[in-house]
Amino acid sequence: MSVKRIPEFHLAAQKGALLTLKGSGGQVAHIFVLEQDIIRVMVLPDAKLRFPRTWAIAPGASQLPLEGRDRFSLAGFTQPPYSTEESGGALVIQTAKIRLTVQLKGLSCSWETCEDGTCGTWRSAAQDRATQHVNFGYWDDKVYHYLKRDAKDDMYFGLGERSGDTNRHGRSYSLKTIDAMGYNAGSTDALYKHIPFYLTWNRRQKNTFGLFYDTLSEGKLDMGCELDNYHGHYRYFVADHGDLDYYFIAGDDMEHVVRRYTWLTGKPAFTPKWGLGYSGSTMTYTDAPNAQEKMNEFLENCEQHDMLCESFHLSSGYTSIGDKRYVFNWNREKFPDPKAFAQHYLEHGVRLCANIKPCLLQDHPCFAEARDLNLFINDQDGEPEMVQFWDEIGAYLDFTNPDTVSWWKQAVTSSLLEYGITSTWNDNNEFQVLNPQASVHGFGQPFKAVEAKGLQTMLMMAASQEAQTAFAPHQRPYLVSRSGAAGMQRYVQTWSGDNYTSWQTLKYNIKMGIGLALSGISNTGHDVGGFSGPAPGPELLLRWVQFGIFMPRFSIHSWNDDKTVNEAWMYPEITGAIRNLLKLRARLTPYFYDLLWRYHQHYEPMIKPTFLAFPGDPRCFEENDDMLVGPSLLLAAVVEPGQHSRSVYLPAGADWYEFWSGAHHRGGQEIVLPAVGEQPPLLARAGSAIAVNLAEQHFNRAAHQQGFMVFPHQADGSFTAEFFDDDGCSHAYQNGQHSLWKIRVQSCASTLEIAVGCAGVQPASDIVTVLLPRHENRRLPAGAAGIVNDAIVEGYREIKLRITKPAF
Repeated sequence: MSVKRIPEFHLAAQKGALLTLKGSGGQVAHIFVLEQDIIRVMVLPDAKLRFPRTWAIAPGASQLPLEGRDRFSLAGFTQPPYSTEESGGALVIQTAKIRLTVQLKGLSCSWETCEDGTCGTWRSAAQDRATQHVNFGYWDDKVYHYLKRDAKDDMYFGLGERSGDTNRHGRSYSLKTIDAMGYNAGSTDALYKHIPFYLTWNRRQKNTFGLFYDTLSEGKLDMGCELDNYHGHYRYFVADHGDLDYYFIAGDDMEHVVRRYTWLTGKPAFTPKWGLGYSGSTMTYTDAPNAQEKMNEFLENCEQHDMLCESFHLSSGYTSIGDKRYVFNWNREKFPDPKAFAQHYLEHGVRLCANIKPCLLQDHPCFAEARDLNLFINDQDGEPEMVQFWDEIGAYLDFTNPDTVSWWKQAVTSSLLEYGITSTWNDNNEFQVLNPQASVHGFGQPFKAVEAKGLQTMLMMAASQEAQTAFAPHQRPYLVSRSGAAGMQRYVQTWSGDNYTSWQTLKYNIKMGIGLALSGISNTGHDVGGFSGPAPGPELLLRWVQFGIFMPRFSIHSWNDDKTVNEAWMYPEITGAIRNLLKLRARLTPYFYDLLWRYHQHYEPMIKPTFLAFPGDPRCFEENDDMLVGPSLLLAAVVEPGQHSRSVYLPAGADWYEFWSGAHHRGGQEIVLPAVGEQPPLLARAGSAIAVNLAEQHFNRAAHQQGFMVFPHQADGSFTAEFFDDDGCSHAYQNGQHSLWKIRVQSCASTLEIAVGCAGVQPASDIVTVLLPRHENRRLPAGAAGIVNDAIVEGYREIKLRITKPAF
């Protein structure tokens, strides 16, 4: 495009939620008023879409068609009423939550958000840079968007899984995915996820919004790293391919924006309850010549040490021929009888999740078949595009070809699911294609592979999920993926990739997980103990487990340089502590499961930084290593060696209990918690309850006894709490086969009243146990809520109540 002048726009058409503006040089812009709090802008310098479909936008939906969604589709949006006014060379578009002013010369946008419920006051949120904010053929054919930046008061959060601090201000990030094994968690860029969404918080104005760029192209998001004297302070987005198509999301607070963005990109998968349990894994077992024997020894060790374990991630060594990996191939020397092997694990209560890779090496037994069927990404000559993959070259499968999807689903079914492997571990799926001429099928509309590598990753997940759903239609599928893009929460649980064993990694993995949760992806975790590098020492491993058990995904996984294996029993001096921590996680699983349900049903992040829940407290915005687990628990992880105590700031706006001692503290102050032994520094919010499983737990002997930990207000106050439960694995909850527990707590200076009710599927017993902090000595009125027993048991005040049907 040769246009160099600043284009003049005019409103050419307005139909329902869509406004179309046309520029003096043939440019077109579309503005979509989708929700009261979401407005979308699409800028087309050439008046046409380069990428007419999206695989990210799925408002409130669990799935998209494999071929994607038409970018002009308005399905799923409420399309609210709005007003327009044109004066002084500007077009003003206003909903109940957003006022967008578009300067018609140059199409410069400024955004205001409603400061109060009546919108009597508007406050500035964002403005395009005054100079060359969009690329109307000024430089090249890439996509650019420049915004003003408040260098003093702006803070930026999100962008998915990123290294370094939680606040992204001052950094620049690559929009691409790469196999960054052994990355530096403080500085490495790029990593495994492609999530061009971020939150802006301005400390002075105390307002927030979210911005999502709907692209799968590689590019960059610069959050103030770059300076140019001619343009003032700015931040910008650039994409190598595709279109400028972005969503502005307003909100009363940051958590609202996170939830709305998550809703926009799709309903998170409701994975089975067992996916919250400990998942064993290591590359060493399956790389061994006697792999099946080594794998069975893992079960023996779990039994010997009474380590609770619900799944095992089967590394790719099971597919080896020699020292290379061949997806869907079973090495029968290592695994003489895969079906018996899988059944043996199931008999011990452990599901297998098998590693699968989307690249066939050139000597793969199925390579010729896949080439003849044209299932690969092809080069400019129509031959498979050969890439470096592990220690060989091979070709990536092309999931934009329906024939490839069918082939993949059949292979997943015949080589894994029919053997008793219940789940898939979608790995090495960064699709590192470098040839700019390589092309893909594109569902009948071919395009260059480099234009949307992340699309292949998303379609691989979708194809694996379809195979699992078709094979076991009554069971909720469980999948894991290392790489991904916006919307991946619809399909999988994920983790922070192949991290390096160090204290620094432990510290910054906390921030990486929070960044993902702020970007719609809460069902995540880390390789506990570190994947690559040296084996962790006892202190580091214990601290990592103390943190890891509070992540939605918990897996000890490794490929250590010295070929040692990170195992729960690798150090006798801490084996008992790790066993007890796994049992603590099992006790808290009902709470985690309710958080998973709320994430799935209401888009609530499962983990979060303290500032998300307490935006009115400036101290919470200071960089820290703390993490809220749901609304009720505050974890203060120990991330430095040799520590025997841990300072933690208690957010103002709530009171807090020490989880282990029951000591009560006012919010808005810094305290010091002990950090000795196996108990992690942990606090519970006053005015909260936590669902727990009080049954004694042992390996391969699951048991359940419903209970609740209650942390009442110290003074006059009341609260209610609800917790979801079901069978943990099927779709029966959709037909009403679930329980909804409800707790009401009324407190005053001298008395407590506690009532517990259950709606829906009723428990086997009509008695439930409530645990109170040990120092809680307020009187419960005689006969209140069917109290059966009140005693001190194992350091808690234990109340046994008769369950009622909740009428409160």
